[in-house]
Amino acid sequence: MIHTFRYHEKFYVYDTGSGSLHECDEKTARHLAGEPVPMTDEELAEIADLKAAGLLGAPETEARPIKSGEVKALCLHVCHDCNLRCKYCFADEGAYHAAREMMPLSVAKAAVDFLLRESGNRKALEMDFFGGEPLMNFGVLKETVLYAKEEGKKRGKKFLFTTTTNGLLLDGEKADFLNEEMENVVLSLDGRPEVHDAVRKTVSGKGSFDAVIGKIKKFVQIRGDKHYYVRGTFTAKNLDFSKDVLFLADEGFDSLSVEPVVTGIDDLAIKEEHLPRIEGEYERLCDEYLKREAEGRGFNFFHFNVDLEGGPCLQKRVSACGAGNEYFSVLPNGDLYPCHQFAGETEWRMGSVSEGLTRPDLRKKFATSCLFTRKKCGDCFAKFICSGGCSANNYHYCGDVDEPYPITCAMMKKRIECAMHILAERKSREN
Repeated sequence: MIHTFRYHEKFYVYDTGSGSLHECDEKTARHLAGEPVPMTDEELAEIADLKAAGLLGAPETEARPIKSGEVKALCLHVCHDCNLRCKYCFADEGAYHAAREMMPLSVAKAAVDFLLRESGNRKALEMDFFGGEPLMNFGVLKETVLYAKEEGKKRGKKFLFTTTTNGLLLDGEKADFLNEEMENVVLSLDGRPEVHDAVRKTVSGKGSFDAVIGKIKKFVQIRGDKHYYVRGTFTAKNLDFSKDVLFLADEGFDSLSVEPVVTGIDDLAIKEEHLPRIEGEYERLCDEYLKREAEGRGFNFFHFNVDLEGGPCLQKRVSACGAGNEYFSVLPNGDLYPCHQFAGETEWRMGSVSEGLTRPDLRKKFATSCLFTRKKCGDCFAKFICSGGCSANNYHYCGDVDEPYPITCAMMKKRIECAMHILAERKSREN
């Protein structure tokens, strides 16, 4: 498939079969888009040369998905409670529409044992600590890490840990432990104080920006060159979210992700009528991103990271998410769900860490779900980059894990085009 697009005054051609990106003039872009544009013999010859070299109109991959029967990762909900009451929280302010509770150490250890038992020959295993706010159950988090490292070492396996936190409890002891033991730390911060405080409030109803900004900055400072993300959320209330990304960059954070909200709350939800403005915001952010990069003060924005040359192999890209097959969420009582966004929806319960996986029908559903079962992705240029979107979002918005959510698709396509423009501009600078 050949995809042509315009970014400001530049025209691009992306070939899905070869993964090649070409800058071209408007006439060539229109011709390749199927418009009846008169072309010279020389122009047609250049196009023919690219096709002969396999860089344009190349056949799309016949790679088949890689879906093993081995579990590689768990998301441990060590705390179904939170010290914030964020208005847009998909997890019902940490409670997941049930009783607020903490995961006992016995369940956490059973989760480690489950992962070691079900991981087969995998040597590298992943464990995410999630909530609610996981630092509210820091003692269990800490002991689980130590137990997993000890048990993994006995079996020749290594654990890579991640924690997501709002930062409110990030004191010296916890910061030092996370910095030492976590492969990655995700720090929740929405951007400008007024934007953050409008939705991320404490239990008493106060905004939380002033309470967390200093702690998050201090942690990032000691983090050095280790992985972290400051992750924000934008809603219908701050469609000018490029200002929030740049605010966070100006605060000294150089690894950022600001995501569209996932909520059913009407005044916060992203709707179709918002898409033109959102697309414009991504362009404004892209322009400033390139400008700052050229000035030597660039930063990393998650959604502009697209690698067309050395990224994940095609087999991994067509496999889509491993949720429900290679990756599971563990609730405080030990119940297993496909991922954190399905947690607590009893029809998706797949067993427990003590009894094991008890829903082979659901596991088969997720094991077979891939880019090729998402039929609407067939004619989309972004399919080998996004892999068909998030299974949970697809289900919650469209009723089927294999039915891509159109609003998410539109945002994803725009981000990818911006990322491709960035790649082209970087190549141009190198030359």
